[in-house]
Amino acid sequence: MPAYMVVTARIADRDAFIAGYGAAAAALVERFGGRYLLRAPDALLLEGGFGDGASMVISEWPDKAAALAFWNSPEYQEAKKLREGFAECQVLLIEAPALG
Repeated sequence: MPAYMVVTARIADRDAFIAGYGAAAAALVERFGGRYLLRAPDALLLEGGFGDGASMVISEWPDKAAALAFWNSPEYQEAKKLREGFAECQVLLIEAPALG
């Protein structure tokens, strides 16, 4: 069953974030079998306490194991360091039937 990673990120310096972390993460997502469904800034918070103005990223993975292989990989652990000081993130992973 496919898995979906949903990221809400408050980004302090978008240009630096995209040039460093964004580029590194995108290459790894592809390498580990994921694909982006959505990458966009400026979310409008309708309810809750986190996310107004945040960037949203949704990626699709063949299954939960593939997403976790990406998330726990040494390569991604290094890439995550590139967002330190630039972003506060909330990351969720959920299995669900394929979209569409």
